[in-house]
Amino acid sequence: MPELMNKEIDMTEKLKKYFIAARPWSFTMSLISVSVGTLLAAAEGPVSWFWFAMVALGIVFFHASANLLNDYFDTRYGVDQQDSPTAKYRPQPILSGMLTPRETLAEAVILLIAAAAIGFAAAALRSPHVLWIGIIGLLTTVFYTAGPVKFKYRALGELAVFLMWGPLMIEGAYAVQHNAISMKAFYISVPFGVLVALVLFANNMRDIAYDSRQNVKTVSIMLGTEKSFILFAGLIVLAYAYVLVMIATGMMSPWGLLIFISLPKAVSLLKSFKARVPDGADALTAQFDTVFGILLMLAIFLGS
Repeated sequence: MPELMNKEIDMTEKLKKYFIAARPWSFTMSLISVSVGTLLAAAEGPVSWFWFAMVALGIVFFHASANLLNDYFDTRYGVDQQDSPTAKYRPQPILSGMLTPRETLAEAVILLIAAAAIGFAAAALRSPHVLWIGIIGLLTTVFYTAGPVKFKYRALGELAVFLMWGPLMIEGAYAVQHNAISMKAFYISVPFGVLVALVLFANNMRDIAYDSRQNVKTVSIMLGTEKSFILFAGLIVLAYAYVLVMIATGMMSPWGLLIFISLPKAVSLLKSFKARVPDGADALTAQFDTVFGILLMLAIFLGS
């Protein structure tokens, strides 16, 4: 009996490590993207909440796999080391000894297969658009840090993140409900996609000195700290200006003004970046994105 209990405890601890290694705190942005696409579909007709749940689950599996593959290849290529800024504020699964490289890769592959299974089912039963969106997502996820492409190391990481968490996820969630691609969904996906890309950009701003030593090329390294901050602040301002344009053109209802409730959070974020990029730059940016995204969802819901 004690041996059985010890095995159960060991299994629970192991599962906990796998869960933490997947960075569950980052899934909020994926769930917001799926919810925005579904709410836009709901404004135009009936939706299947079962398929909303399935898509949300698939996207979480996909996001978790992307996180694990990122950590695996960053470690394999020597980009992440014991003194890397990333290892200081979150448990990097391999560097911390939480998981072995093999366990990290195995978890990533299993989750990616699970996400692909849901994607194929959605493509077969709901919309073929999911197939091409899923293939782009799969290739982007794998080659984000894997060779020979390595988007992240070639100053293309922000573009990849924008496409994934903006147009592709939101259009995919919409397509599952109505078997169509929506220009409205595309336009509305832009500001949130940009802000999610800024999470990576904030991370890269903080890591300019470290990434330069690792021979990694990022937009932040190309611009330097001062110009990177200007671009960071400018894109946040443009996100709000974009919302105003969507309201003025009728693409979004006046409820879109609710998004401006997040403005103090944006100002606070920029103030914290002004003097020195904080250690938790990406986490702080993600918190702002979450507030912006939830308000975007509320605006779409009330506008419909």
